[in-house]
Amino acid sequence: MVRARDAVDAVGGEWTFLTNHAHVLLCIAADPEVRLRDVAVSVGITERAAQRIVMELEQAGYLERERVGRRNRYRLHAEQPLRHPMDRTHRVSELLTLLSHAPAPRRKAATRKKTAATSAKATTARPRG
Repeated sequence: MVRARDAVDAVGGEWTFLTNHAHVLLCIAADPEVRLRDVAVSVGITERAAQRIVMELEQAGYLERERVGRRNRYRLHAEQPLRHPMDRTHRVSELLTLLSHAPAPRRKAATRKKTAATSAKATTARPRG
């Protein structure tokens, strides 16, 4: 698990490009049944702050909370627009796609073979001098 305290830049400042709300949303997107205690540790905030952020995201329509036994299950509404006026043309789904920790899709084997063949031709066609 990555801890937010590890995000210190070379100058020693502790700032990030994304808000705690975005980080909480990314944690929930990665695991819809995640415990808020674990979210808090990952984001580097208190459990109470994580609860407040989830409540705000829920009230704003970005997620729903469903009680399952003693746990919560969250459902994101990724079709919602981002909140800042500069970003309103973009959807939450775009942010999640951009920042998810899922591995990048692999290229097809045929494309790799074609690229390798093209590289081999280019290498043998170069004049030596």
